[in-house]
Amino acid sequence: MTQHIQREATLAPDGTGGGYAAVLTAISGPAQGEDTVRRAVESASRHLLILRFALYNTAALALLGAAWMRGWTDMVFASDNTGLSLGIFLVFLAGLALCAIRIHAVSTELEEARAPRPRPGSRAAAYLAAVAGRDSGSRATEAARLKLVLSTAIAPVQHMANSLVLLGLIGTVVGFIIALSGVDPSSAGSVDAIAPMVAELIHGMSVALYTTLVGSVLHLWLKVNALMLSAGAARLVDRLVGRGECDARL
Repeated sequence: MTQHIQREATLAPDGTGGGYAAVLTAISGPAQGEDTVRRAVESASRHLLILRFALYNTAALALLGAAWMRGWTDMVFASDNTGLSLGIFLVFLAGLALCAIRIHAVSTELEEARAPRPRPGSRAAAYLAAVAGRDSGSRATEAARLKLVLSTAIAPVQHMANSLVLLGLIGTVVGFIIALSGVDPSSAGSVDAIAPMVAELIHGMSVALYTTLVGSVLHLWLKVNALMLSAGAARLVDRLVGRGECDARL
């Protein structure tokens, strides 16, 4: 019997050594396989919020790179000599960086909330310590306070995303002002004056349209990140409140 197992471990049906894994699985039973699958699932689920953030922004950066290679971004910044498009882009970068910091913090707290003993000093440990041994009313108050603290932490990202649209609208108004400032009704009959007026009109319309486009596109980009952050914060609140209620029943 032992020789038969050794032979099966040495040779697979195709003559290779692949039968070794099959024999080990047969000897160890399904428990080891289930434990391996469980560890793989837990490893994949860790920092899932960061993974989603990275995948989404990588895809968005790839699209931005494609637009840059086609010369579209250079056309936008070259046509807008007011600097409004560049200012909108800098506000977007600041909001994206802040969102990345907040997402990392929320993801870390989600891991702490899942741990059997959260790390001292973490938000999860502080909340569980605050609701330990308290009545239902006090636990509800702590849950409401936790929601308020997290919503306050993610509010700046949402405000910065909304401000991108407003900055785009300001660029629209500035562009129309530039376009209309070059029009002189008294010189409309002069052939030599028409060309400069048309050029200034086109320039103003370019500023108006490009700043609106940049503000709208970057608003959508940052808004999706803000929604991911908000969903992660809601998941953290749900996990901490649920764990606190379960501990209270024990």
